[in-house]
Amino acid sequence: MDLRNNNNCYYNDYPIQGNGQQSNPYYNGAPGGYNGGPVPQQPPQQGNGRNGGNFLLGMVLGVALTTLVCGFTFVGVKVYEAVDSKNVSKKGTASSVVSDETEKKLEAIEEVIDEYYYQDADIDVDAMTEGMYAGMVDALGDPYSVYYTEEEWNDMMQETAGIYYGIGAYLMIDPNTGLGKISGVIEGTPSEEAGLRADDLLYLVDGESTMGMELSEIVSRIKGEEGTKVHLTIYREGESDYLEIDVERRQIEAPTVKYEMLENDIGYIQITEFDEVTTDQFTEALAVIKGSGAKGLVLDLRGNPGGSLNVVVDIARQILPKGLIVYTEDKYGERDEYTCDGRHELDLPMAVLVNGNSASASEILAGAIQDYNKGTLVGTTTFGKGIVQRVLPLTDGTALKLTISAYYTPKGNNIHGVGIEPDVVCEFDSDAYYDRDVDNQLEKAVEILGE
Repeated sequence: MDLRNNNNCYYNDYPIQGNGQQSNPYYNGAPGGYNGGPVPQQPPQQGNGRNGGNFLLGMVLGVALTTLVCGFTFVGVKVYEAVDSKNVSKKGTASSVVSDETEKKLEAIEEVIDEYYYQDADIDVDAMTEGMYAGMVDALGDPYSVYYTEEEWNDMMQETAGIYYGIGAYLMIDPNTGLGKISGVIEGTPSEEAGLRADDLLYLVDGESTMGMELSEIVSRIKGEEGTKVHLTIYREGESDYLEIDVERRQIEAPTVKYEMLENDIGYIQITEFDEVTTDQFTEALAVIKGSGAKGLVLDLRGNPGGSLNVVVDIARQILPKGLIVYTEDKYGERDEYTCDGRHELDLPMAVLVNGNSASASEILAGAIQDYNKGTLVGTTTFGKGIVQRVLPLTDGTALKLTISAYYTPKGNNIHGVGIEPDVVCEFDSDAYYDRDVDNQLEKAVEILGE
């Protein structure tokens, strides 16, 4: 995604409205929603292996020291009143986490901290309170559900009008490592000038690991004042060691649609994300392509991490025949359908480029095109995000982002965790692209249209 701290930096597909029927006095029923980036598991190992050795040594020493300390301090330590954790787990449900028992245990924990924690001056009660709220959401085990503090929520909703001070790269969370990953680089920006590439893993940002960070936190660390630099430690497949790259922050204008006419009267439209401005930009691009006498169209969704559900539906209505575009189902089995009247169905042969960084809203469009046989999908299997989140603002300025439903393609396929298989598999040749400026996947798409 791009490095704007706006809705689309959070891998978002958001539905139109929420019903706002909540009993919690903090809830104000404001609609809106977002899809968060995935949270994968293991980072690449540090090159010298030193950290692993230190950790093992520390663990051994820690166990030994703990045994000694406990042997001398256990006698005489008073027992703080708290409930049996087994009983709490039996009673605890999504609707009964807050109870007399849990309140009593929280008081006990607070009392222990107050009496024994030796760095009193470092205790931040507000941070502990926010951490408690965040931990409750984290315990859902859903990487897409997040608690936002007031500051985080304000940053997220900050209006930037497509202009920001950053490095000009699209970010997501890598599913295999849990690290930030560059899914695309904007042409003519500091990222391109510094030699960053799609699929580069952000191992460190200014010396801090991105492992386990929310995408919003990575974005905020990369953004900064114009003219300053951010130091990135990059893991790139095929390189023997990490790459150390300094990238200057500049004002970035991030178009979401790029188009041109290729040889043999083939039109080309690339959509990098589905933002509020994307519908108008796509409409203009399609009009120019048609007006230029295009005999076929390549729609490039590679590296597109998603965006607004409403926007992708509007774009689909300029391509698909009459019928269902996508539908969602929530926990109660309630179904919301998004349809097309078919009045603007595209009458050009089409090839759609996809890859492992094509996710969320881009999978909605690619899946519908494939289900209706409106185009040939070319490339590699898509990311596989088939669930929808909604952000629920609270009246104290904080907010919750929760997974609320799953979405399905017109034929009823939920691609979450699976992705969409292309009709024609074509692995990307990075050497050809970066060394000879040859896009083998695009060439394959043009070849298919020529047939």
